[in-house]
Amino acid sequence: MKPSTLLSYASLAVAAVAWPFGPDYSLVGFAKNNPIGPTTGGKGGKTVVVKDVASLRAAIGDDVPRIVIAKGTFNLTKTRLLVGSHKSLIGYGKGAEIVGAGITVANKTNVIIQNLGIRFILDNDGITLTNSTRVWVDHNEFESDMNHGPDYYDGQCDIVRGSDWVTVSWNYFHDHWKSSLVGNSDVLRSVDQGHLHITYHHNYWRNEGTRGNAGRFGHQHLFNNFYKDFRYQAIHSRSDNQVLVEGNVFRGDTPEPLSTYGLVVPMDSPNTSPDGDYEIDGFANLGAKNDWGHGKINITQWGNFTRAPYKYKLTALRDVEKVVKSGAGLGKI
Repeated sequence: MKPSTLLSYASLAVAAVAWPFGPDYSLVGFAKNNPIGPTTGGKGGKTVVVKDVASLRAAIGDDVPRIVIAKGTFNLTKTRLLVGSHKSLIGYGKGAEIVGAGITVANKTNVIIQNLGIRFILDNDGITLTNSTRVWVDHNEFESDMNHGPDYYDGQCDIVRGSDWVTVSWNYFHDHWKSSLVGNSDVLRSVDQGHLHITYHHNYWRNEGTRGNAGRFGHQHLFNNFYKDFRYQAIHSRSDNQVLVEGNVFRGDTPEPLSTYGLVVPMDSPNTSPDGDYEIDGFANLGAKNDWGHGKINITQWGNFTRAPYKYKLTALRDVEKVVKSGAGLGKI
């Protein structure tokens, strides 16, 4: 690839400039509007292309601003990829593949992760954000299977331990039991409360079990996501968590699109009790109209998170399925 072409591609990916006649893929939500400042990733740093695991680890692990373009398939075996601060990790073209082990952002800030296929990560998360701020997880694909039970794999994108100011957008989550957990324990109130401000928008969830998302102690704004065949609890707010849910569409076999009842169903946490695990109820508010499909919602408590503190444009409810299916996942940025 010519350097000028590579730089142009990286510029588009980092800034996420929308095409004139398509969806607006620019950064929206808590990763943009927060007290620290907008997430810019590696903007201002050098752009490097990596094609092997050693080069990838070297380019992404320090805290020097850098745009890292990953090209090809990266088998991380059993050692997770540790991402440093001020990094943009972007899959090249139709997307790079991450297999073997997942990605961790721990105690870092200002990170963008885009255009990666993260697949079949055994006994751990595809992406884990822990005690990290200003992270944008965008236009990735997360995949495993439903054949081995809920604990064979772990989460697809888990956000825990006081992480804050995160946007999860335009991702394709599919064929997995436990998708996206916010706050990984009901005993970590002192760590998580006042943090975990997450925006989820225009994500496509298909053939999933639970956690789309499930949250504790934080605030999540979920708008214009499309859910197809979410088998149990889709959006689950528990342990005093707050969700603002608007403009989402649910189709297929999705019996409970939204619940604030504290019961964690056994399919979510099979090692706790055969009857499920009881936690304190969460809170919910509904903004723009949602389409619940054939499912029933169970809101036990209305919260005070009634309005997102930033500007965003809602996709019309009738267009959500089409827009999300065509725009989410790899090769779209």
